[in-house]
Amino acid sequence: MEKQMDKISTSGVNIMSSMDEIALSCSNEPSNPIADYEKPGYKLCSYVDRFMKTNAGVIPIIKTKLGKDDLFSTFYVRCGISRHKYTVAPGLYGIGNPDKNSEVLITANFKLTFDHLRKELADINAWILVLDTKGINVWCAAGKGTFSTLELVNRIKACKLEKIVDHKRVIVPQLGATGVSAGDVKKLSGFRVVYGPIRANDIPAFLKNKRRADKNMRQVTFNLYERFILTPVEIQIVLKPALIAALVLFIVSGFGPGIFSFSGALERGWISFFALITGIVSGGFVTPVLLPFIPSRQFALKGIIAGSVLSIPILILFSNAIKGVSGFAALFLFSVTISSYLAMNFTGATPFTSPSGVEKEMKRYIPVQLVCLVISSGLWIYSAF
Repeated sequence: MEKQMDKISTSGVNIMSSMDEIALSCSNEPSNPIADYEKPGYKLCSYVDRFMKTNAGVIPIIKTKLGKDDLFSTFYVRCGISRHKYTVAPGLYGIGNPDKNSEVLITANFKLTFDHLRKELADINAWILVLDTKGINVWCAAGKGTFSTLELVNRIKACKLEKIVDHKRVIVPQLGATGVSAGDVKKLSGFRVVYGPIRANDIPAFLKNKRRADKNMRQVTFNLYERFILTPVEIQIVLKPALIAALVLFIVSGFGPGIFSFSGALERGWISFFALITGIVSGGFVTPVLLPFIPSRQFALKGIIAGSVLSIPILILFSNAIKGVSGFAALFLFSVTISSYLAMNFTGATPFTSPSGVEKEMKRYIPVQLVCLVISSGLWIYSAF
């Protein structure tokens, strides 16, 4: 227990490590002021507002307004910092003043998903049942098998949900439907599954419409803002490989008539580094942001188009530092290949492609990208002679 308490104390995220161990939620302690729950070794999360005593124990009631801690943490996660540790404790939470007639909304324990849901529920009384998805969002967790029928059934039983609400109904997000079988949940737990809308901001209208979703609530979007917020984490992920690539470029740039020249590596290495940066910006930022406006449905080809448009003026600008046509061609090919590869990473993160389409595109373009990298390296070494 000491180890668990140390972990909780340092994380600052989870109230407890799991619902079975949440004394705050499953004990028979009376409902006291929130300060009474500040036990040694435990740190209450900033999103907890108060506690409510129910027939199944004491349940944390959470805030719908995101605080400064939430906003700063969201920024870090969007940039890929501590993304895999951004979790909340699985279990039952309340919003507003829930009672036995309030709806039960199911979500993942990725805190970004949790925050998206709770901030849309102002002025709504509801229960939120958080599944243990290992810190993965609903859509991905449903595909990986952690947002699942068994996890939902076990969580319903662990939280004694039948003692919390009089109805036998839970609302599962539509993007989690691939992992949750409504029939099996009903058979194993007695609770009926209602599939809710895709977006959290549609939940108030969905509940007001007697749990019926219109056509727009069932459609996945990928608008400018949604594309833009994907880019920081992709750029962050590629930083370490980019540093390795920069070192390789420095070494390759030093090959020439004297076998290897350190001064030659410095002289030619910096321009190849600019080509690398151009490819990263083109494939990891420009392509996803301008996705609908770039021709082709193949993301790798979109990256080639965007990379070409961006790299040509950059290389022309530094043309005095590039030796001959072969040097220009080498840097152009290298930059466009990087752009194509990074753009292809988005192919499975959008509603533009199917799983079979993703696999087909990768099989087609990855060999081409590898060949282009080999050719560009050869041309870059040749341009030094």
